[in-house]
Amino acid sequence: MTPTLILLVGPTAVGKTDIAIWLAERLGGEIVSSDSRLFYRAMDIGTAKPTLQDRTRVPHHLIDIADPDQILSLSIFQQKAHEAIAGIQSRGKLPLLVGGTGQYVRAVIQGWKPPEVKPDKQIRYELEKMKEQRSADWLYEKLKSLDGEAAEKIDPRNVRRTIRALEVILTTGKKFSDQRGQGDAPYHLITIGLARPRPELYARIDARIDAMFASGLLDEVRDLLAKGYSSELPTMSAIGYRECIEVIEGRMNIEQAKSEMRRATRIFVRRQANWFKESDPDIKWFTVQDGIVDEIELFVRRALQAA
Repeated sequence: MTPTLILLVGPTAVGKTDIAIWLAERLGGEIVSSDSRLFYRAMDIGTAKPTLQDRTRVPHHLIDIADPDQILSLSIFQQKAHEAIAGIQSRGKLPLLVGGTGQYVRAVIQGWKPPEVKPDKQIRYELEKMKEQRSADWLYEKLKSLDGEAAEKIDPRNVRRTIRALEVILTTGKKFSDQRGQGDAPYHLITIGLARPRPELYARIDARIDAMFASGLLDEVRDLLAKGYSSELPTMSAIGYRECIEVIEGRMNIEQAKSEMRRATRIFVRRQANWFKESDPDIKWFTVQDGIVDEIELFVRRALQAA
């Protein structure tokens, strides 16, 4: 039989962490994170990483598995996720895949096969040089002009993936979005989507950003820089870290950084919605409110019985 996997998706700040933990406790589950920001050690506050207390309540996987200068490729994550899910199932537990990085989720649940194009050092060098001469935004606009579908799925801040997509396009002469293979779906999915009214979600985002600064986000970034992690690392371009670097280097004040984080997070929320749409018939959507965990638990138990 195809193994069952619970998939929990929704925009940042909707409440996935708390609901996933409650569900896992009630259903005898373990959590596999598919949020690419949570992979990296010492990046805790700016990523809203589950606390150590959260992780003692329910086992979590694929959190703190790399240093900030060890960039995990999509294929490596995919392999690690499959291994983690198989380990959970072998222990007789229920795996819950949780996160907001749509690309990483899809790679796992749809059996993606990344384009088999070897890195071209010369093309990559030229693209890196263009980034320095013209800017990362210029590279992203170039990708949009060549492959709008691929650009829509890539965060403009993720320069590494932008360069890789352009490298594949320039090497093969074909769109990056047309070259991603897809294997058989490896799991029987029970997919839950979490939603909140947009004004409520934005208010939660704003409160989260204020709480990050109150909890020491600037000090967290200073510590990373003091440990020798370059401000140019892809991981340091994540929302919150880049703005704090701007503050530390004197180009922004804290209020400007918060404003930019709010703006960037709203854009990120809209980008997340491109991956998991409320019109998708394979996703059972729930509006987060009091008592919603009881409703979700009932839905999952019924779906498990029907599987």
